Amino acid sequence: MFRGSTPISLDNKGRLAVPVKYRDALASLCAGRMIVTADPSRCLLIYPQPVWEPLEQKLIGLSSFDSRIRNLQRLLVGNASDVEMDGGGRILLPPLLRQFAGLSKDVVLMGQGMKFELWDAEKWNVQMDDALIFKDGIPPELDGFSL
Repeated sequence: MFRGSTPISLDNKGRLAVPVKYRDALASLCAGRMIVTADPSRCLLIYPQPVWEPLEQKLIGLSSFDSRIRNLQRLLVGNASDVEMDGGGRILLPPLLRQFAGLSKDVVLMGQGMKFELWDAEKWNVQMDDALIFKDGIPPELDGFSL
């Protein structure tokens, strides 16, 4: 289970050093093999390969006659890239995906259960400000939910 946020700096080659606290779990779960893809929110999603594969199969199995589904297939499957942790615990983020998410040097890696989100640090701060306010009211799924 991946949780928490970690500020990280990308190196000049676009490599991300995976935080040490996740490396053992990723080594045992996927031998360091992961999938990086685009997210509609303009961040990147990073999945351990065994977690991604059933999601990819579900996406591919959906009807492409619906343009919304086809667009999601293009975004997620069409942009999916295989990456592997090197001996230093780094992954190389593909240039097109870095460009898509507007990643600069400073990024934030967010654990989201069985995947990660990777955000440009400035965009992440805006996202957090937006998360503090439910502009359209509280979603019905949160009715009765308490922290």
